[in-house]
Amino acid sequence: MSKIEKVSYHGWENNYRVSNDEIELVMTADVGPRVIHLAFIGEENEFSMNEGALGNTEGAEWINYGGHRLWHAPEIHPRTYMPDNDPVQVQEMGESIRFIQGIEMVTGIQKEIDVWLDPKRSYVKMTHRMRNHNLWEVELAPWAISVMAGGGTAILPLLPKGPHPENLLSSHSVNIWAYTDMSDARWTWGNRYILLRQENKEDVQKVGVNSIEGWGAYARNGHLFVKFAEYDPNQTYPDRGCSFEMFTNSVMLELETMGPMVKIPPQGIVEHVEHWHLLKDVPSPQNDADVDQHISPLINKLKQEQDG
Repeated sequence: MSKIEKVSYHGWENNYRVSNDEIELVMTADVGPRVIHLAFIGEENEFSMNEGALGNTEGAEWINYGGHRLWHAPEIHPRTYMPDNDPVQVQEMGESIRFIQGIEMVTGIQKEIDVWLDPKRSYVKMTHRMRNHNLWEVELAPWAISVMAGGGTAILPLLPKGPHPENLLSSHSVNIWAYTDMSDARWTWGNRYILLRQENKEDVQKVGVNSIEGWGAYARNGHLFVKFAEYDPNQTYPDRGCSFEMFTNSVMLELETMGPMVKIPPQGIVEHVEHWHLLKDVPSPQNDADVDQHISPLINKLKQEQDG
């Protein structure tokens, strides 16, 4: 069964470790809400951490501690970059645990993250929540960002191809940013997948898709981190319709999901759910064939387990 215990972690005294016999997570309570650590028991963190910021409990500016965080989209200063340097409320609810940030003074939004770890499997359900404490409605999209440790490869699927002239209209979108260099060697633009490798290069790269298949993954050192997030084709998503995005710089790679744009009424709530899986003995892909051989069967199995 899963276990919840209070622990110290890299200079923060108030953290909560959730574990079973397979994996462990550590969530900060001195700052956040953040999941700062995700790993197989006794193995290294799958998330990237900003070593120079660990243990910090003060500051008026936003700090990229690393780990997993919740933002609101579209990305804009200063709204998106509200600091999360203050303590959060913690509520233990049986086998799950909730982390509640204070109300953001500038935006009037309050963030919450519920974490539930399966008692036996390396599966985590992450429920992200935003509450509008303003006297007026606020339009935004919840944006869940996992900051992955360096040296791996991110995978986003594209839709299956179809013949012309049966398919006259566009089937899905791939969006790039003004700084995206499609010729950069870190990219592999496949027929079925987009791969992005994290390497020690200064130029940042980013891409976003409307992920109708609803998953993205990150392969590193024989491990595969997979996250699922529901996509609704009838809703409008930020960044020209993106529900999954990946971004990299010289030290880390972000695997990101977004919910649809919503108008939250006063005292209203929006939720965004991710399903995480951590797998072993999965080689890092170099091309579509590698993904089809080593990763797609695992994704299909996970989908069946979730649907079942």
